[in-house]
Amino acid sequence: MGIWKNISSDYMAAKRNDPAIPDGLRGFLEIVFCTPGFLAITAHRGIHCLHTRWHIPVLPRFISLIVRWWTGIEIHPAAQIGEGFFIDHGAGVVIGETTIVGDNCVLYQGVTLGGTGNETGKRHPTLGNNVTVGTGAKVLGNIRIGNNVKIGGNSVVVKDVPDNCTVVGVPGRIIKRNGCRVFEESFDAKQHREYMPDDAAEQSALNRQGITENARRVKELEKEVAELKALVAKLVDER
Repeated sequence: MGIWKNISSDYMAAKRNDPAIPDGLRGFLEIVFCTPGFLAITAHRGIHCLHTRWHIPVLPRFISLIVRWWTGIEIHPAAQIGEGFFIDHGAGVVIGETTIVGDNCVLYQGVTLGGTGNETGKRHPTLGNNVTVGTGAKVLGNIRIGNNVKIGGNSVVVKDVPDNCTVVGVPGRIIKRNGCRVFEESFDAKQHREYMPDDAAEQSALNRQGITENARRVKELEKEVAELKALVAKLVDER
């Protein structure tokens, strides 16, 4: 898809995903001049061409530095971003060099698509189509995020996520897959439950202990009764 078609799809994504954008001319002007996410991705389309198609050194990085100062959004010139891309609010968003983003993806403020610091080559995530990454989330390393995935705010995702999932938490865990809730206890939850008081279990243990004690006492009484019977029988015989 050509750069202008990409920019057009980005404009429509901003209009579709930002409820604060009004209709008509005012909405058009707000997107084009006042929406940091649209300004950043529009600049990136041109910067990406300078960097990857025309192989111009230094200048793309310098322009991206200006865009970061202007919008608060840092996108490396080499990052590959599909059509219909939208960043809402935008402050603090970082997209690394080897990141690949599919079509119709939405990022919110504070998102990092970054590396772990321990990799070379392809070291940033790959996002599929229709992915939403919530405020402050971190997606780190050479991992793949599937199509139609939602990542909750402030989550930290460091492993692959299959299609059609919702991920939350630190580290990120899948809580929904294909529209169905996933019930998967963490180790901490299991450990917490193991050490929680259980009145029924405690009462059952006391009952078992009582039964054992009663059985022991019955055997002692039976032994004493047998001894008494033997003694009585001996006394009767002596008479």
